[in-house]
Amino acid sequence: MFDIILDVLSSLGGFGVFLLMLLENVFPPIPSEVLLPLCGYVATRGEIGVPAVIVAGTLGSGVGALLWYYAGRWVGVDRLKRFAASHGRWLTLTPSEIDRVDRWFDRRGRWAVLFGRMIPGIRTLISVPAGVSGMPLVPFLVATFAGSAIWTSVLVVAGFRLGTRYRQVADLIEPTSNAVIVAAFIWYAWRVATFDPSRGGTDGPQ
Repeated sequence: MFDIILDVLSSLGGFGVFLLMLLENVFPPIPSEVLLPLCGYVATRGEIGVPAVIVAGTLGSGVGALLWYYAGRWVGVDRLKRFAASHGRWLTLTPSEIDRVDRWFDRRGRWAVLFGRMIPGIRTLISVPAGVSGMPLVPFLVATFAGSAIWTSVLVVAGFRLGTRYRQVADLIEPTSNAVIVAAFIWYAWRVATFDPSRGGTDGPQ
């Protein structure tokens, strides 16, 4: 797989970085904590500059996030509430809780997207609630591209600095990413097991 990625980067340059990051955000075959340091390593060989890698990676990441955002817009709050009314246990939310989450996202969504784009295991999914809540496109794009640029820059520069030892970046970040995924699964399982369709009132984000 790494040889294929290297071939793509060598033959397509910045456009190859864009495509790989777009795919990573839509259907992540290889996580960015592995892909971006590899791109940084390729930059040490002089085939593409670090600034070009960062720009291409940020654009690819942002476009991929935009696709999930529009998927969320298509679902929308009203459709999600109808689904929750019939299948709330599997969504782990009641219609009233969805309203509270929506109001919370209206107030703090920009910060949620900005920081969410820098958290492994969350960075792709954060675009969905942004779309569902109807977050305006321009603030979403600003937060998404800002967070993506920071994340991309850190990983690309780390890979460039480490050179042939670029895999150390993934070795450092992957345990955190795995921990986030496991914690999310445990939280979801707990929410399903304890779901009460009559709950409402004061719980949920404020």
